Amino acid sequence: MKTLKATPCGQTVKVVKIENKGPIKRRIMDMGITKGVDIFVRKVAPLGDPIEVTVRGYELSLRKADAESIIVE
Repeated sequence: MKTLKATPCGQTVKVVKIENKGPIKRRIMDMGITKGVDIFVRKVAPLGDPIEVTVRGYELSLRKADAESIIVE
């Protein structure tokens, strides 16, 4: 299993699971990131925070800690 944080730029991955519970999981799901959705990694900042992604046609910025909790294939 790999996380969204470990995904290189320019790659599209599919979400398998969101590890966190409670408000953090709710915040991630409110962005439209749910099981089975495709995420395209557009850009990663030099220090790894934030990670810019495209989900369902929307461009989003994710914190590194949030990206670690998204398991992808």
